Amino acid sequence: MANGSPFETIVKRDRAVVLGGLVLVALFSWLYILLGAGMEAGMAMGPVAWTPGYALLVLAMWWVMMAAMMLPGAAPMILLFATINRKQREKGQPFVATGAFASGYLLIWGGFSAAAVTLQWLFGKLGLLSPAMATTGTVLGGAILLAAGVWQLTPLKQACLRHCRSPLHFMAERWRAGRLGAVVMGLEHGAFCLGCCWVLMALLFYGGVMNLYWIVGLSLFVLVEKLAPAGPRFGWIGGAGLILWGGTVLASTLAG
Repeated sequence: MANGSPFETIVKRDRAVVLGGLVLVALFSWLYILLGAGMEAGMAMGPVAWTPGYALLVLAMWWVMMAAMMLPGAAPMILLFATINRKQREKGQPFVATGAFASGYLLIWGGFSAAAVTLQWLFGKLGLLSPAMATTGTVLGGAILLAAGVWQLTPLKQACLRHCRSPLHFMAERWRAGRLGAVVMGLEHGAFCLGCCWVLMALLFYGGVMNLYWIVGLSLFVLVEKLAPAGPRFGWIGGAGLILWGGTVLASTLAG
């Protein structure tokens, strides 16, 4: 391929192209959430039949919501992959599109979204979820808060967080060549990313799945925990607060 071709120009500017793509995906995802926030009010009018079409719609909602909430925290790793991959190509190795690496994240978030849809259906079937997609019982709500707080303090959570906060260390230990290797790396780091946040995402059932305040609040919590210098300490404080909150909710329920 001749120098100066459009493809060569794009490759040389891969970091800007990837960053622009990430920003566009995040913007479109948040726009989808903002436009879909009205679903909460619509569902509050009455229960909806769980047809296959409706289940797919809810799955898409969860999947896009996960992308909007998790993509900013994953951006440093995705940009690092693009940089390393470009340097590898300059050494004569085959070029691998950054999208192959990012697809691993999307698959992990899609799997979590499918599990969340299943829980949403089950909670609704058992009468534990309101039409606005928030828990109706204080016992379940308190248990979710308590579980999220406890998870924040576990060694496994901290191990996942270390991988998320140290992208260069992850790449040095787990680099794999080729397109399939990029997808596998994306799956691995996506699993660590999910390990950091999966119980926090379950808090959406407590506050309301399409409650914009909860979505924004949890997104900021995840972003600070992963990227801020004092992120781990912030996560510990948040975990302690969730334990206190959940314990208070459960204690008031038992006392009543």
